Amino acid sequence: MTQKNATAESLSTFLDDENALKKSKLVKLDALEKAGILAFPPKFAREHTTHYLQDKYQSLESGVETTDRVSTAGRIMAMRNSGMFIDIHDAMGKVQVFCHKDSMSAEELAKLDYLDIGDIIGVTGTVRRTPRGELSVRADCVTMLAKSFLPLPEKYHGLVDIEQRYRQRYLDLIMNEDSRNVLRARSKIVSTIRKFMDDMGAIEVETPVLHPILGGANARPFITHHNALDSQFYLRIATELHLKRLIVGGLSDAVYEIGRIFRNEGVSIKHNPEF
Repeated sequence: MTQKNATAESLSTFLDDENALKKSKLVKLDALEKAGILAFPPKFAREHTTHYLQDKYQSLESGVETTDRVSTAGRIMAMRNSGMFIDIHDAMGKVQVFCHKDSMSAEELAKLDYLDIGDIIGVTGTVRRTPRGELSVRADCVTMLAKSFLPLPEKYHGLVDIEQRYRQRYLDLIMNEDSRNVLRARSKIVSTIRKFMDDMGAIEVETPVLHPILGGANARPFITHHNALDSQFYLRIATELHLKRLIVGGLSDAVYEIGRIFRNEGVSIKHNPEF
């Protein structure tokens, strides 16, 4: 078998598996609806994040159970023992959910049959730490918050396809903590730059994105047409001229803009030509 044929067969198998998983999820969605359970309820009162729980109960000893009631929510990333143990992740961390007949009614336990990895659920219950040292919520109620229709990438290898990572960034963020940390760091960097400029007395402004003429830099622009004005415009390649006009106009001695710049040249993961 040639490499090309092997690749095609592998892709076909992957698609068949994905379609089978999607079909299974749709069957469960139908079962949810017949049971009168909302797959996408309008609200859920989450009172505690996983980070809060991990921080507050970090000194809780192994094997100890509390009577503290909590309410948290997250995406299912792992399920073990037919749903007895569920790992849920939110934006800042994870916590284990312990589902057992001693604390859940038969009706609540039946909900576990509808769950899949990728679903988002809400959980209420009491806090415990397992004998193995895992912080857990002993659930008495599990609420479906959002039913997933497509399978997540296989956990062991994760999302490793570069093309898929950049075309489906939401999937990359779900699977790769490093990607989430990069975007969080970017947000802090921009916030710090803004605070530095504000502290020195500069005024943040917004200048036009559409320019009738090019100016301020040399680059190949994106060209668009303004229907109402029947005129050709360019997506800006620099903010320089408009910022200078604000200085000339006496708005402030210092102005700045954290704005997108559109240069229609090159594609690289190391340089974004649109910013």
